[in-house]
Amino acid sequence: MPIIFTHQLTMQEALFYKKTDTSTIQCQLCPHFCQLAEGQTGQCRVRKNIGNTLITTNYGKLTVMNFNPIEKKPIYHLSPGKQVLSVGLFGCNLHCKFCQNSSIAQISASEASDTKNYKPEDIIKIAKSRTANIGIAYTYNEPSIYYEFMYDTAKLATANRLSNIVVSNGYINHKPLEKLLPYIDAFNIDLKSFDDIFYKQLTSSTLAPVLNTLQQIAEANKLLEITTLIIPTKNDNQEIFTEMVAWISEKLGRNTPLHLSRYFPMYKLKINSTPLKTLSKLYQIAKKHLNYVYVGNVDDTSAQNTYCPNCSHVVIERNAYNIKITGIDSDMNCDFCGHSLTIF
Repeated sequence: MPIIFTHQLTMQEALFYKKTDTSTIQCQLCPHFCQLAEGQTGQCRVRKNIGNTLITTNYGKLTVMNFNPIEKKPIYHLSPGKQVLSVGLFGCNLHCKFCQNSSIAQISASEASDTKNYKPEDIIKIAKSRTANIGIAYTYNEPSIYYEFMYDTAKLATANRLSNIVVSNGYINHKPLEKLLPYIDAFNIDLKSFDDIFYKQLTSSTLAPVLNTLQQIAEANKLLEITTLIIPTKNDNQEIFTEMVAWISEKLGRNTPLHLSRYFPMYKLKINSTPLKTLSKLYQIAKKHLNYVYVGNVDDTSAQNTYCPNCSHVVIERNAYNIKITGIDSDMNCDFCGHSLTIF
């Protein structure tokens, strides 16, 4: 892909678009299918029509990079207790009113003044600088909209025996995800609700593409974990939630880890934080359908432990990011009953 220099910014031709008969470009990365005239930018704020070529304006422009516990992503079932290099750029193809990282996710290239340029080779070198680090997590803002940088880095990471983790809203089309899948070891996908009205009103998107993404990942036999931020009066309806966890169990499997996260007022949404009793009730509902359910953003660590689905013993104990493996043998079986655990 050619490098184009414009306004002293290094920008790169994007993948997944087509030119139309009306002198516009249609981006085909995500289900928005943005139709862009010259100079227009897509809903993600970073993919732009420049000279009838779709340009990604955020290639390699990192806003944040940190070594984190892998559990912070949250990924609980890959290399527990290890570290991962987390990288983020800017932009997002959703417009969530409750965005947790709006300062980088809800901005464009012209607003992203505090960035540093990195090549994929730079990320690999940094990732390999710590022996406790197992790979790279593409996170903070929506990684699918820095698809080209993520793809190039993930491919190089795989060649260097590093794991790749994607933390995403799941709003991506089939072909781009298919191209990426061979290089990704684990996903944590936000399933924000099981209600299409919620998606339309609070995220400016739709539910069905996210469900398709979840099924595509599961069918590829990749480690898939799901996070749902529980927002009072918006997605805490018990009947709809029950439908959601039943769907996860049926379509993705009972062993799919589900993280229920406590909401706090953020960005444009000022609803009061999630009551603990709501999280407790939804946790109990989810446990009837799924073998691994967790609750985050709370002080009670008992719902952050991993329990054997067969004998209910604690096999991984978590206290914040202090991880103690208490009941798993070298073959990833329960030490107490021998049950095979979905831990990698």
